[in-house]
Amino acid sequence: MSAQSKRLLGRIGTVVGVLIVLVWCLLPVVWIVSLSFKSQESVTNGSPGFLPEPGGNAGWQNYIDVWNNEQFRRAIFNSIGISLIATVLSVILATFAAYAIARLEFRGKKLVLSIALAIAMFPVVSLIGPLFDMWRAIHLYDTWPGLIIPYMSFTLPLAIWTLSAFFREIPWEMEQAAQVDGATSWQAFRKVIVPLAAPGVFTAAILTFFFAWNDFAFGISLTSTERARPIPASLSFFVGADPFNRPASLLAAGAVISTIPIVIIVLLFQRKIVAGLTSGAVKG
Repeated sequence: MSAQSKRLLGRIGTVVGVLIVLVWCLLPVVWIVSLSFKSQESVTNGSPGFLPEPGGNAGWQNYIDVWNNEQFRRAIFNSIGISLIATVLSVILATFAAYAIARLEFRGKKLVLSIALAIAMFPVVSLIGPLFDMWRAIHLYDTWPGLIIPYMSFTLPLAIWTLSAFFREIPWEMEQAAQVDGATSWQAFRKVIVPLAAPGVFTAAILTFFFAWNDFAFGISLTSTERARPIPASLSFFVGADPFNRPASLLAAGAVISTIPIVIIVLLFQRKIVAGLTSGAVKG
């Protein structure tokens, strides 16, 4: 077999592999989008395939009905507020902590990073029971802080671990040069170090936001009303007009709507996400 034939087979194999991965990843997305446009009667009677059967197409009515549901709108508001607050607080605290870990020499620095990584990988379900009792005792149950604090307990260590790698990659001489030019330590950190670590900050922020937005375990266990319940947990309580027949098409429409903010974030910041995921792992 000639070299040209091998290259051709290699390209064909690459294309086939990419198509298989795309189909595997996008099939659930296409299916749930298709389900969101079917009528409830069509789903109840059984409507196989991606396209609705004749007379079983609900169009945009499912999306209108879901958005007009006060419970759903409140859950969207809760998710946006809780996720943004948890993200901002985690990134700010992680930035200072990661800078100290990367720049300062102190005993137990590696232990701190190891503990941070272990906490980030700790199983969420093991904390629900103790937090449930504690939050009810100190009146944080079914509140925004009652969800923000557990989110930060997992996202903050992950953000510290991510940002510390970026701060270690920034040359120490750049900060020293800024201080020689008259900048204080705070000015050098704010105007030199943080802008250079922007890809890492974006990566940590997006990972934090994704965790808070997609959380189900804390959201369903540490809330009892719609006052603080986020969208993943709220969808599990959404029963529609008939409590004995779950509205699959309406739930699909709600799931699609709740995915839109994540898709927008990825499309807007995909370059920074890729840069953040790769630059910290490669030394120039």
